[in-house]
Amino acid sequence: MKSICAIDGVRAWGIKEGKYGLSLIAAEGTVAGVLTRNLVRAGPIEAMVKRIENGRLAGVIVNSGCANAYTGELGYQNAEAMAVIGAEVLGTTPDLIGVASTGVIGRHLDLDLIRRQAATVAPHLTSSEEAEGRAARGMMTTDLAEKHALIRGDGFSVAGLCKGSGMIAPNMGTMLAFLYTDATVEAPALQQMLQQAVNRSFNRVVVDGDTSTNDIVLCTATNQRGTVDPASFSAALETCCRSLAIQIAADGEGATKLIEMIVSKAPSEEEAATVAKTIIESPLVKTAVYGEDPNWGRIIAAAGRAGVVFNPNRVSLFSGEGTKRVPLVRDGTIVVDLAAAKASMQGKKVVFELELNAGTASATAWGCDLTEKYIDINGRYTT
Repeated sequence: MKSICAIDGVRAWGIKEGKYGLSLIAAEGTVAGVLTRNLVRAGPIEAMVKRIENGRLAGVIVNSGCANAYTGELGYQNAEAMAVIGAEVLGTTPDLIGVASTGVIGRHLDLDLIRRQAATVAPHLTSSEEAEGRAARGMMTTDLAEKHALIRGDGFSVAGLCKGSGMIAPNMGTMLAFLYTDATVEAPALQQMLQQAVNRSFNRVVVDGDTSTNDIVLCTATNQRGTVDPASFSAALETCCRSLAIQIAADGEGATKLIEMIVSKAPSEEEAATVAKTIIESPLVKTAVYGEDPNWGRIIAAAGRAGVVFNPNRVSLFSGEGTKRVPLVRDGTIVVDLAAAKASMQGKKVVFELELNAGTASATAWGCDLTEKYIDINGRYTT
């Protein structure tokens, strides 16, 4: 197994019919969740607030193709109707069913389609690699690749699958992520550790600078393995989230390159993250990466508008990693070898490190290049 079906107590399956899909995941246990910070919140997000507060779920139902966002009171009612459908096919009660939607904003759900697809999916629920793949594909929209992660800890495992490719920005993006662990973790502790993991992973991914109306990350603990060391579990959860976040960045709409932006020697981790996210979000930086153009000035300029205090005349900037790592700026002095710098930007992954020389903290953000294909995808998204 590649992800969630490696966790005891998890079964899954999904279906995709053109633009419209549906996935079911059955797993009972303690739950924690992180929701979008967009003021415009979709019906399923509103429906999930109380469920997360209650701290327990028995399964989730996810549809793709229609976001059920900006749909008013009917949108909320339809999200609750989805929970009823999920409860019926999973044999539980609606208050124990998580709901999530992704797709076009401003359109109402086709509940008859969801009911039919749920009835089709439910008999196939199982724990297998095929089941993980089916569930991942059922919730995909413009994604080109499934996204799975599995982290083995000392006596426990953490796994997850997610979808996300566009409308991705700090504070999460158009992404749905479902994490599972066989460890025993109480809801308050799970919530705290999940929020920290999200802050250091999904909240540091930028594809295009937009924040969605439907973002949700859920983590369910099936409590099959007993209590574990909190620090070890927190680290494993963060590693799992980071793996999924990087996969989202690599699969950005129209992307050809993954960008990793490391900011080090900063006053604090939060300030390092702010600078890294500001740089990774810059269209000028993203297009330069697409053209393999070592335009160091764009990176320095983006860092300067991040709202973090540092001395521009003391920073150092590097491109590439390993044997391809080359300096562009050292202690405020331009030292770039254009040929070597351009070579460091070739391939599917481009890495930059900016040393602020203003402290000891560091943080990393991830993104992708900006290409003509992004415009093609989003210029005709609803038509």
